[in-house]
Amino acid sequence: MAHRTELLIIDAQNDFCDLPEHYCPVDPVSAERLAPALAVPGAHADMLRLAAFVRAQAAALAAITVTLDSHHRVDIAHPPFWRSSTGAPVAPFTTISAAELRAGSYLPRDAAQLARVQAYLDALEAHGRYRLMVWPVHCQIGSWGHGLHADLAAACNAWEEAHLQPVACVLKGDNPWTEHYSALQAEVPDPADPGTALNQSLLARLDRADMLLIAGEAGSHCVRASVEHLVDHLPSGRPERLVLLTDCISPVTGFKAEQAEFLSAMAARGVRLARSTDRVLR
Repeated sequence: MAHRTELLIIDAQNDFCDLPEHYCPVDPVSAERLAPALAVPGAHADMLRLAAFVRAQAAALAAITVTLDSHHRVDIAHPPFWRSSTGAPVAPFTTISAAELRAGSYLPRDAAQLARVQAYLDALEAHGRYRLMVWPVHCQIGSWGHGLHADLAAACNAWEEAHLQPVACVLKGDNPWTEHYSALQAEVPDPADPGTALNQSLLARLDRADMLLIAGEAGSHCVRASVEHLVDHLPSGRPERLVLLTDCISPVTGFKAEQAEFLSAMAARGVRLARSTDRVLR
């Protein structure tokens, strides 16, 4: 039986890349140059390396799956959702705890949703993975920032034409009531939205791989959450099939230690760590 190698690319989007100016178009409405909303230092270089890897190894890759962080402007993790106790805007990179919400330090702008938001923050903290972070508005559906890094998109297009099959695109995060770092499941699944539950069809598809190469942004958040869920839930197990391309993954500013902890924990569970220039395809 042929050895099947697949590539999983997590959230390699413009809004997460520290792009040089010539990669950023001018907004025809404001006439200002667009800029990544949540640039991860090193991500542009990561994506150049990943694009080169896809071009060089195209014949060996049986499938490519791309996840796209996909948000509405008003989202529980975006500033327009929130106000402070004085009515002032809430700045990006503010963390909001369940206790702070209960005390009225921060409040949803739609007061009618207070009980729902309180229940969410209580459930989020009970899971013990994250506290709510108010990120800059990012990866807004349909925006330039939502799009794939240009060099990687071109490499994926060439792979599609050579293989006569599509790159599989998986959108995550379009439910504004829950955070969705992982490609596999929201942090707090919404019972009314099956799209926030564990993605069994994606798990089954990725489980076909004898080797699953993984790259993307950011190693401290969405890559981390996705790989943790893969190791926990892949139907056939065998985490040694997973290979993290560490030179195609970077952490959000201020979260370098979290990425290092993640890489160490995954290696301890059998996941392989490699660089895109290593001889990983065998």
